[in-house]
Amino acid sequence: MRRVKKLNNEQQYLKAREILRIANEAVSKAKKENKRLGIPEYFMKNGQLYFVLPSGKITTRVPAIMKRKKPLE
Repeated sequence: MRRVKKLNNEQQYLKAREILRIANEAVSKAKKENKRLGIPEYFMKNGQLYFVLPSGKITTRVPAIMKRKKPLE
């Protein structure tokens, strides 16, 4: 991990913490909505894309729901 210089202004740290809190809240909300819609989570490891199915199974195959041409209504 790369070290960075410490900032002199405590307000910058507080602002960064607030931005991260908002971002984490948005990600959590999006994950819940995707789960409700049956859209699997996904992540990349060593250049390989993986999907976490609702059953908890992890696969490299693109799930059918992510292959749809039409948007969900």
